[in-house]
Amino acid sequence: MEENKNDFTQGSILGKMLKFMVPILGALILQAMYGAVDILVVGWFGTTAGISGVSTGSNIVNLVIFTIAGLSMGITVLIGRYLGEKRPEKVGKVIGGAVCLFLVMSVILAAVMIIFARPLAVLMQAPAEAVELTVTYVRICGGGIVFIIAYNVISSIFRGLGNSRLPLIFVAIACGVNIVGDLLFVAVLDMNVAGAALATVLAQAVSVILSLVIIRKQNLPFQVKKSDICFNKEIGRFVKVGIPIAFQEILTQISFLALCAFINRLGLEASSGYGVANKIVSFVMLVPGALMQSMSSFVAQNVGAGNEKRARRSMFTGMGIGSTIGIIIMFVAYFKGDVLAAVFATDPAVIGRAAEYLRGFAPEAVITCILFSFIGYYNGHSQTLFVMLQGIAQTFLVRMPMSYVMSIKENASLAEIGLAAPAATLFGIVINVVFYLYYTKKMQTEK
Repeated sequence: MEENKNDFTQGSILGKMLKFMVPILGALILQAMYGAVDILVVGWFGTTAGISGVSTGSNIVNLVIFTIAGLSMGITVLIGRYLGEKRPEKVGKVIGGAVCLFLVMSVILAAVMIIFARPLAVLMQAPAEAVELTVTYVRICGGGIVFIIAYNVISSIFRGLGNSRLPLIFVAIACGVNIVGDLLFVAVLDMNVAGAALATVLAQAVSVILSLVIIRKQNLPFQVKKSDICFNKEIGRFVKVGIPIAFQEILTQISFLALCAFINRLGLEASSGYGVANKIVSFVMLVPGALMQSMSSFVAQNVGAGNEKRARRSMFTGMGIGSTIGIIIMFVAYFKGDVLAAVFATDPAVIGRAAEYLRGFAPEAVITCILFSFIGYYNGHSQTLFVMLQGIAQTFLVRMPMSYVMSIKENASLAEIGLAAPAATLFGIVINVVFYLYYTKKMQTEK
């Protein structure tokens, strides 16, 4: 009998993990391109202030997106757990509850982003030339936030089912529409930041609509009945898993907002340079991100099947895969940062500042693969409270204090500010190793 390709409880760990991870990585690459193309097109056809506006605005929007993605990770874990336990009939209720919860959240978040766009731009200390542009970007994205949220929820459902191919298709659609939209609105119609934001919303809307059409044609291992679409008990279950992840994402994104604000104070060139570097960073972090998402699904199924030994082996396999690829990425980011930055901007000063930040950030490409493999392992065990706490410790004990101290130094260096990220990650690894020893001993005692 042919082995189920979405069953992670048997077969080669390396082979199955790579097969599952590659489409996730592909989706993340396209998603990074999706975000980067706004900066790229505005950098080439817009203004330097426009780069700062998109950079600052996208940091605010990302706070919402990554929080929702963290909360929806609870859906991924719960679905994976039910499949491992051979209870697919529970999946429909999980999805029905998710539809209701996230629809309500979409309405609330849209109102907040539209009403408070200006105070947020001021709080972020956006350069004077970029304040109005930041407000425009946040308000337009806020108006279309329902589509952005819907994409993340749909993708989390299919990752929980062990299907990473469909999320890749969904984001490919969004990426293609966004590129066309950016070129039309920014390069042709000269709409600058407003054009970039409109292209983003339009792309997500098209992606969600087409994804729903594609889903209807799939032979899925569950059914969603009309009676499932309500506020049911499954909401509490996936929220319990997802809230600590979401809260960690909120704090992490707040730290990035703070970092953006620290750098905005250094002037328009530093602000725009960081904006360019931040888009490159989104590519640097692709492998760790794919590892964490893959690990959560992989481990959740094996935990559901009672195979802890295989769950642990999966984590170490992920660390090996990520670190090997990360070393190559680290050297490219460190030595060729100016070449990478030149893809997004034409201003030599902006390119230089971006390369400067990347030199400090580069080690993150390797060590985050280790950290995120740990986090994926704990997410798969529903140990998301610990994941949240270690994230808080990294953010408030290392990343933010170090970033602030480096930013207020005379002749502040973006390389030193960038170094705060790998320093925080190393601190996080130490915490995770200690907890792993404790948690492993606890599980052995409970047997």
